[in-house]
Amino acid sequence: MRLEHVNLVVSNLEKALHFYQAAFPHWHIRSEGHGEWYGKARHWLHLGDDYNYIAFSDHGEGSNRKLEGHQIGLGHFAFEVNNLDALITRLVAAGYPVDKGSDANPHRRNAYFIDPDGFEVEFVQYRSDLPDERNNDD
Repeated sequence: MRLEHVNLVVSNLEKALHFYQAAFPHWHIRSEGHGEWYGKARHWLHLGDDYNYIAFSDHGEGSNRKLEGHQIGLGHFAFEVNNLDALITRLVAAGYPVDKGSDANPHRRNAYFIDPDGFEVEFVQYRSDLPDERNNDD
């Protein structure tokens, strides 16, 4: 089993694409179209590769939940990457600072970024292939 995609409702597709294409330069728009969602027009697209993608729709209104708050909603989602340093370099160069991260665990390191719509996105690089080490809480 694997997670096939995440569906994000955003306020501005161009801003969302800027962030996610900086993170994943090999991703491309797999499909897109226009439609209606419960009476509101929307432009949607799927950005990804042959294995993973994010579905975006541009009909978002209002603000995302406060990450430091306690509202129900998405806390964050994460991507495993092979080269965290390269990803950080790309995102910082594109104007997105690291929000937080950790290098304290000997078997993994991570960095968090906030996308243009306020979604917290974690990127994790594992330093071990052993599940007991990758999943420890040290």
